[in-house]
Amino acid sequence: MGLDLESLSEATSGAIGSLLSTTILYPLDTCKTKYQADVRSHGQQKYRNLFDVLREAISTHQVLSLYQGLGTKNLQSFIAQFVYFYGYSYFKRLYLERSGAKRIGTKANLVIAAAAGACTAIATQPLDTASSRMQTSAFGKSKGLWKTLTEGTWSDAFDGLGISLLLTSNPAIQYTVFDQLKQRLLKRKQNEAGNSLSSESLSAFSAFLLGAISKSIATFLTYPAIRCKVMIQAVDSNDDGTKKDRRKSHKTVPGVLYAIWRSEGIAGYFKGLDAQILKTVLSSALLLMIKEKISATTWVFILATRRYLLLTRGRLKSA
Repeated sequence: MGLDLESLSEATSGAIGSLLSTTILYPLDTCKTKYQADVRSHGQQKYRNLFDVLREAISTHQVLSLYQGLGTKNLQSFIAQFVYFYGYSYFKRLYLERSGAKRIGTKANLVIAAAAGACTAIATQPLDTASSRMQTSAFGKSKGLWKTLTEGTWSDAFDGLGISLLLTSNPAIQYTVFDQLKQRLLKRKQNEAGNSLSSESLSAFSAFLLGAISKSIATFLTYPAIRCKVMIQAVDSNDDGTKKDRRKSHKTVPGVLYAIWRSEGIAGYFKGLDAQILKTVLSSALLLMIKEKISATTWVFILATRRYLLLTRGRLKSA
């Protein structure tokens, strides 16, 4: 079948966009994660909002610790987005070729996005778990990637895999909504231009806006599961023996859901939603905006590289 250059271009653009957006917003991500991990505590609340986390970092002279785990997060993010965009683009093209359809429907799009997300979750779960533990550790006390992964059993590295697979519905919803809104917007622009040929790319502002809308919808619908995942992965970053016992009791998704219901009620499932939306919407909007703007350049670069390799191979054969 050969290498799918279009899928490779999509994957590369998505991975680069993810890398840049993750780095830009990482301090906010650290504050958000520590805040979410704190609101799950039984009766006690160390942080009232995101600014309390930032205030602690400043008062303890650990501002740079807001970047603890950045390397691991970037590695996880780059691999995850590359695998996701490659899988999503590849499965999408394969579906269109096999079905003979001109356009992909919403239901098929959801299935394809979920399949790509499942592959991504399995491939990057150890890095995801490690980055969460590093972020939620005390400022200045974060361990390295290898030590974080090897301090427990191998199965511990896959903590939260089940809920990560469940959360494949998040990017599935996000990218489905984004694709549908994008197609409608481009179609309207094409109609306004009198069906003349135009570039199939959005402006930076349009991509940012559509990315924010699609991620807001996906985040709201899946937030209870997102909060459960943070609780499961962050809980063993504490050195308190009581916390460790709590982790053993509530490591499963049903256990965490029951603990939230018992101590906080229905509202507890949405604690920290504002912080999650602030971070994920900005991150996803930036990712999609950057991806849209560099996708054409990436495609040209890949074609130029392919042409160079073919010419080089031809010269070697003729020599």
